[in-house]
Amino acid sequence: MKSIIRNLAFVCAAILALASCHQEKTRKALLPNITGTAGEVIVVIGQNEWEGAVGTVLRDSLSREFPQLPQREPLFNLVNVPQAAFTSMFQVHRNIIVVNISKDVTEPGVLYRNDVWAAPQTVIRVNAPDSETAVQLIKENSSTIIGMLEEAERARMIRNAKKYEERSIAPVVTEMVGGSPHFPSGYKLKKRTDDFIWVSYDPEYVSQGILIYKYPVVEGEDMMSPENLLEANSRMLMENVPGMFENTYMVMSSYAPPTVKYMKYHGLQFAEIRGLWEVHNDYMGGPFVTHVFYSPDGKNMIGIEGFVYAPKFDKRQYLRQVESIIYSFEWAKTDEEVNKE
Repeated sequence: MKSIIRNLAFVCAAILALASCHQEKTRKALLPNITGTAGEVIVVIGQNEWEGAVGTVLRDSLSREFPQLPQREPLFNLVNVPQAAFTSMFQVHRNIIVVNISKDVTEPGVLYRNDVWAAPQTVIRVNAPDSETAVQLIKENSSTIIGMLEEAERARMIRNAKKYEERSIAPVVTEMVGGSPHFPSGYKLKKRTDDFIWVSYDPEYVSQGILIYKYPVVEGEDMMSPENLLEANSRMLMENVPGMFENTYMVMSSYAPPTVKYMKYHGLQFAEIRGLWEVHNDYMGGPFVTHVFYSPDGKNMIGIEGFVYAPKFDKRQYLRQVESIIYSFEWAKTDEEVNKE
């Protein structure tokens, strides 16, 4: 009898969970689409707090300079909306930070939620009993807040790339390296060799390029050292990305030394190289970001680089777009994985 009761309890719990999941999916399906410009964040906070210490720490964290761009641009554009003005018009914005400072707050903290008033939306709520506590919470959680906003923007771009994918490119890249990013419509294959592929999107006055390359692992060498990563990247650019004129080719700029950081995303461990590029013996240039990682068999290093040339425009959003393509990389599914689907 006890066993039957336990089984019935398990079945009831499973049914309730499925019903709750279905209700949540239905709720999200009925939400309106988000509004707002990419990289924009609405901050719901009173005017006095916005102009005081809380607003200052928010601006210092979220509006600080975007790394490795040729001109100053903020990480995010912040728009202050007082609580009384936070109506339905603003509630459907893509990124929202609500700063709730009240003596009634008994559990200070930072809460993260998705798809509250619209989809796909990120809402971050800072609850604090006073301004000093709010400042401390924002300082302690600034990296997480920035990471949540960056991941939200990246996920939206990857979702769109998959929805409007240029499907002719991935098989070519997969044949060379065993996997591929998702390329949005408009990208075209520009160059292909045995160990290098150049994919480009070239609307008027802008060029966004993705370079995919591989090179063999040298036994006994630290292939992930900054020196080896930068040397391999420089060699790849010089050999494969010519400029418009004779004796011109892409190089990493000496104007600002590139940075190397080691990261993990969706199970893939990689080195991120971020910096500026220029053309040797010419005057072109712009920002780039590269991910380098081992092939599954450990025999090759694989690099995927996104770069931007947009001399007439700000470059932050263009760079985020090519970076999202890099982040969308997936290994090709095995026959066993395909059969399981």
